[in-house]
Amino acid sequence: MELAIDKEYEGYLVREYLRRVLGLSRASLTALKGREDGIVLNGGRVSVRAVLHEGDRLDLGIEDRFCDAHPHLTPCPLPLDILYEDEHLICVNKPADMPTHPTHGHYTDTLANALAYEFQNRGLPFVFRAVNRLDRDTSGAVLIAKDQVSAEYLGAQMRDRTIDKRYIAVCRGRTPAHGRIENRIRRTGQSVITREICPPGEPGEHAVTEYKTLFQNDRMSVVEARPLTGRTHQLRVHFSGIGHPIFGDTLYGEACLQIARQALHAHTVTFRTPFSGEQITVRAPLPEDITTLIEELR
Repeated sequence: MELAIDKEYEGYLVREYLRRVLGLSRASLTALKGREDGIVLNGGRVSVRAVLHEGDRLDLGIEDRFCDAHPHLTPCPLPLDILYEDEHLICVNKPADMPTHPTHGHYTDTLANALAYEFQNRGLPFVFRAVNRLDRDTSGAVLIAKDQVSAEYLGAQMRDRTIDKRYIAVCRGRTPAHGRIENRIRRTGQSVITREICPPGEPGEHAVTEYKTLFQNDRMSVVEARPLTGRTHQLRVHFSGIGHPIFGDTLYGEACLQIARQALHAHTVTFRTPFSGEQITVRAPLPEDITTLIEELR
């Protein structure tokens, strides 16, 4: 990656620029120092103590190498709907019934497998770095960083809650026109899967969801939900907790004849792109099973 040094960074040390301006972690800085092409200034390899001047060209070897790829991630020819892509990241529309990353019992049917296959066909190395994750049966937009530096940049936005994620959920009954759900969520008993809302005064993870109702009738409400925190099953637990479980959610509601999974879709994600800082909103269109459900319930 090549960067042009602006006047405002005149006199900065390379280390200072990488840490303060680009936000690199100590680990990423150490990794760059260890690469032959890691830090190159005006065509020559330099140390992090080199001084920058206006008009300098700084090249960083942040691209993945084949030796960086996970040896046990199997490329598999699976559906892949790319919504947005640039030099540093890719955003895909994950279908329902596809885990985000390999887990026990799911080693060849995940989004990571699909992307590994795509990059293999391009002749490029691939390391799976999901910025956000979705439950297996939740569809929609997933951000993946193409290099470690971009992963840190986007990960910092996730931690600072400046990545805006909006979901479409089809809930049972009539929800209020808008609302804010705030409480604590914890594991249910010894389960590693299900979650529950904590009784007042008991410990758990702070969880906040804002929502507005887009359409409703006596049978359903189509809701746009914005999770301000990222707890496991947060939206599913929250809507069930206010008495409006998501259609098809068998963990926190009940099965539905019209849809074979929870009617929950990550509809939009808004973020700033690494290094340029440009704000982008990516939209994932509603999948057919959710649009069919809405039409049948209308």
